[in-house]
Amino acid sequence: MTGTQRQFALVAGEPSGDLLAGLLLDGLQARWPAMKAVGIGGPQMLARGFETWWPQEKLAVRGYVEVLRHYAEIAGIRRQLKARLLGEPPELFIGVDAPDFNLDLETALRGRGIKTVHFVCPSIWAWRPERVHKLRAAADHVLCIFPFEPALLAEHGVEASYVGHPLAKVIPMEPDRAAARAALGLRDDVPVVAILPGSRRSEVRYLAARFFEAAAIMARRGGPLQFVAPVVPGLRPEMERLLQASGMAGQVTLLDGRSHAALAACDVTLIASGTATLEAALFKRPMVIGYSMNWLSARLMRRMQLQPWVGLPNILCRDFIVPELLQEAATPEALAEATLAWLAAPDKIHALQQRFAALHAELLRDTPTLCADAIQKVLEG
Repeated sequence: MTGTQRQFALVAGEPSGDLLAGLLLDGLQARWPAMKAVGIGGPQMLARGFETWWPQEKLAVRGYVEVLRHYAEIAGIRRQLKARLLGEPPELFIGVDAPDFNLDLETALRGRGIKTVHFVCPSIWAWRPERVHKLRAAADHVLCIFPFEPALLAEHGVEASYVGHPLAKVIPMEPDRAAARAALGLRDDVPVVAILPGSRRSEVRYLAARFFEAAAIMARRGGPLQFVAPVVPGLRPEMERLLQASGMAGQVTLLDGRSHAALAACDVTLIASGTATLEAALFKRPMVIGYSMNWLSARLMRRMQLQPWVGLPNILCRDFIVPELLQEAATPEALAEATLAWLAAPDKIHALQQRFAALHAELLRDTPTLCADAIQKVLEG
């Protein structure tokens, strides 16, 4: 088949998936320069010529209760997308993360003869292990970002490849803190705290206020500090309102995106649980992980949790190497105290950086090429 005939469909339902899919597209375009990719994606994918049929933000909802509120719209998008893909079949469908949306879609497409790949193994090793059965029905192949996952999937009859974690390639092994501070207009002689309350509206609603209140406590107790907070497109008005309510307007610099610059520049980060915590680990930055969601969603997730850790750095290192403050424990006082504790413990920071450097080396692979290799085998199989 010639390069002009290659057409792939992808769905990446949130910003972290957009980053993964962007790097995957790099590999596909290098292998098949004339390929076309369509579906649902974000700015990283669009920058690579991706044709998106719905805004990615429509799918970026987290938590059971929050999803229920948007269920009709999300289900409608999936129904229309499935009909369009069955009417104009791509050569391959790639679901990027977002398993609650993608696995059912993949199963339907695969049942009609369309080959499917799922990029990122669902966290069956952390919670909801029953999803491995759904994954086996949905995907011809799984692209795994953690090295232990292919062997785990093989036990359940799922073909998979370890492709490394794309973030390990994007983030330098030795980030340049001074250059990042200069780029953001920050002083080099005053500690920087990066505040990352999440990229979804529901996360901002539950976390930003208490994170900003924690910043206010730190500003009173921690001596001179600089605060930066990246903001995803569309959420700036809400972040500004919450910042004003906390009394920290003018003391926290809101950045349009630029979360990597914030993490490179900071001495410590107060951060929402999620992919961003792995980014912080790869930047070798100490962190305090906070999270809060609707109480019912939290209760349901806790019942299905298989491990004592929630944050990815702790899960991957199999230890509580950074603090996790969740739900009622995530008070502004506790968040502030734990964050300031890092600034007073340079020896602990040094030991943590060594753990994170070893993790970085383990996750660093030529992800775009390995993805393209695996997908080519699926196409030829």
